[in-house]
Amino acid sequence: MEIPPFNFQTIDWTAIPREELPGEQGTVVRQVLFMGNIRVRRVAYSAGYIADHWCSKGHVLHCLEGEMDTELEDGRHFKLTAGMTYLVGDNSEPHRSSTQTGCQLLIVD
Repeated sequence: MEIPPFNFQTIDWTAIPREELPGEQGTVVRQVLFMGNIRVRRVAYSAGYIADHWCSKGHVLHCLEGEMDTELEDGRHFKLTAGMTYLVGDNSEPHRSSTQTGCQLLIVD
């Protein structure tokens, strides 16, 4: 990710539209802001959410609330709880998310 020069700014998430999408199970509500080629997302997974796809995109993902399980395609599993972050590179390790309890995330990619 290359962050091009731009002026300081703040994000008022209440002004960013919300979009609800289904997962394999449960739903995700996301808000998306693009800054050039950088995507910043605030995401809420419902309790019982399971992603409907494997993702190969790189992310910096920070868990704001709740807890989330991440499964890598090779079978490894990782649990993120509030205050934890994970990093993965583009086309590095396909991954998918799920949560039993629900969670809120901030994702930059």
